[in-house]
Amino acid sequence: QVQLVESGGGSVQPGGSLRLSCAASGVAFSINTMGWYRQAPGKQRELVAAITRGGVTNYADSAKDRFTISRDNAKITVSLQMNSLKPEDTAVYYCNAEVRRTAVAGLTYVWGQGTQVIVSS
Repeated sequence: QVQLVESGGGSVQPGGSLRLSCAASGVAFSINTMGWYRQAPGKQRELVAAITRGGVTNYADSAKDRFTISRDNAKITVSLQMNSLKPEDTAVYYCNAEVRRTAVAGLTYVWGQGTQVIVSS
């Protein structure tokens, strides 16, 4: 079973930067697309950025040109470099992984516990 652990959250001032990291551990046949989602209080969880095993990325419009997602397939980690942070970026950020548990199983999704990001002066 795959588990995801996020780190790197915290409080920063507007315009500051944070780097979030997500480490995957456990047993699975394969881990495919990984990504970052965020959820603000009272809001629906939304995609921030995702990346395939081959390095193809997808960003929310709000994240383009400010955030960069990357992954290390050997270490099975995914990171999110966040620059020029705005108060609207305040949310709990969750790591997500698309997982195939066995060779014959379908895909399932695994979530981390989340890491808080607060952007305020």
